[in-house]
Amino acid sequence: MLLSFGGPEKADDVVPFLENVTRGRGIPRERLEVVGEHYFALGGRSPLNDLNREMITAIRGALERRGVDIPVYFGNRNWHPFIEDTVEAMARDGVRHTAVFATSAWGGYSGCRQYHEDIARARQAVAERGSVPPRMTRLRQFHDHPRFIAEFADAVDAARADLPTLRDADDAELIFTAHSVPLTADGEAGPPGVGGHLYSRQVHDSARLILQASSFGAGADAGAGAAAEPTVVWQSRSGPPSIPWLDPDICDHLEARAASGNTRPVILCPVGFVSDHVEVLWDLDTEARDTARSLGVELVRAATPGATAGFADMVVDLMKDAADAAGVGNSAGIGEMPNFGNTENGSLCALHCCGS
Repeated sequence: MLLSFGGPEKADDVVPFLENVTRGRGIPRERLEVVGEHYFALGGRSPLNDLNREMITAIRGALERRGVDIPVYFGNRNWHPFIEDTVEAMARDGVRHTAVFATSAWGGYSGCRQYHEDIARARQAVAERGSVPPRMTRLRQFHDHPRFIAEFADAVDAARADLPTLRDADDAELIFTAHSVPLTADGEAGPPGVGGHLYSRQVHDSARLILQASSFGAGADAGAGAAAEPTVVWQSRSGPPSIPWLDPDICDHLEARAASGNTRPVILCPVGFVSDHVEVLWDLDTEARDTARSLGVELVRAATPGATAGFADMVVDLMKDAADAAGVGNSAGIGEMPNFGNTENGSLCALHCCGS
């Protein structure tokens, strides 16, 4: 089962979808209509569900190439098809064990623990309806999986080649971006004993690996854009300004570098996102691009990897890893930071893992 965040399919879905996202926070409907402006500006339809369906098609292809004949289901946290309904459908179909691939590479509450809560809630709901839910093995985080890194590195190089001139490509600077979270949430990310900040540390780890694998890597014929360490910025923060979040924001960073006299072309790598959903299309392709244009900075965004054959092969790799480990195997990839998340039936990686 591919498990994702969900998104509205039409304008009438936007506010009910946001009510699900903000469930329990007491946010007035009027405020949700304001928050939904980005969705309305894109026609009221998030591309996320369609992108996930493309991802499922690619995963089916990867399974077929390895001679594996199993069904692939689709469930969401916040919109149709809801995970509870998907798990009930699996129970009706006689499924006894399912591997769950959550479309987040990261540790942290929203990127990892909340998906465990989704799984546990769905199994309980299906049991209360009188059905027997399948055993559900969530696959581990994948921030440093070689295929994940390779797909992004290829996308970075393709974006660099799209710059108008060879001189621009030679002079370009690579900037990575991921979804910001409150500093307190990042501080709680990861099991006790890891030292906290698992989310931001994994993002930096991924960025470093992608940089090294791309034409920007040290030792490559990288031109002026060569760098030993990645530049990581953040995007899509929300909530009151009084609550500190991971920064700098991408637009603030673009303005600061221009103010210092740096107007070199930018290749923007959305490392925090596996697909081109609203936060990518609006915050990067609209707001960041408009900011760059106003500063006289050429900006090209690298593609996300979600529907590629390499990404689908990674998902099947993760399934094999879990099977080889008899269900639970938080094996490391090629980076410096550990991966977690591979548990059974919605159990947490550890007590008090990733806070709340």
